[in-house]
Amino acid sequence: MAVVTKEIMISTKGFSDLQNITPLVEDFVGGLPFSEGSINVFVPGSTAGITTIEFEPGATKDLQEAFERLIPQADNYRHNLRWGDGNGFSHVRAAILKASLTIPFASSALLLGTWQQIVIMDFDNKGRNRRIILQAIG
Repeated sequence: MAVVTKEIMISTKGFSDLQNITPLVEDFVGGLPFSEGSINVFVPGSTAGITTIEFEPGATKDLQEAFERLIPQADNYRHNLRWGDGNGFSHVRAAILKASLTIPFASSALLLGTWQQIVIMDFDNKGRNRRIILQAIG
């Protein structure tokens, strides 16, 4: 068994910005010294998450609007009272979405569904340069 780790950086806009990172993960898996295993995709921090979705404008907008209905940005958050940074909503949203996702791969290809794409969702109230850690085991 072998483990390979790589860090990648992407720029996000915040406010539930969704970025499709599937091609970056595919490139990493394609260059591994083994062709079968699993990959963990992890975003450090407490205001972003990783998930899968059909990455098309309707589905992505639906997801963004669902988070706004469930965890409205304009609500009062105790985090904001303590820190004054106005991003309490982003911490709650990220906690629900989660910071990592594990995907199996075989023949150096991700075993995703036909329309399934890997995305990072940045909930913070400002843009960021996000670090994403890819760790494959095979």
